Amino acid sequence: MPVPRYTDVHATSRRRRRRRLLVGLGLLLLFIWIAFLDSHSLYRRIRWSYEATRLRAQNEALRARIDSLRQQLKHGVSDEMVERIAREQYGMRRPGETIYRVEE
Repeated sequence: MPVPRYTDVHATSRRRRRRRLLVGLGLLLLFIWIAFLDSHSLYRRIRWSYEATRLRAQNEALRARIDSLRQQLKHGVSDEMVERIAREQYGMRRPGETIYRVEE
């Protein structure tokens, strides 16, 4: 069995270091791709999670508003309320009235 020479051992260790460096660079590039560049990256998933949370809260607020409006409908709608809604939301007026809108 031949004895390995110094240059052979040195070249082998250099190849191993180069291979480790290439594997490390490949893993780093893969991580960057997965974390930021992919269409389903970690960054986008975190943003989607925050948006889903915000939309769920908004959905709950709208459901509460719907429930309160249903309660108002159960109690009946007075003529004053109908007139107020017609004036404020739809800009309706009585014959002969002049309406002046004041905007903030």
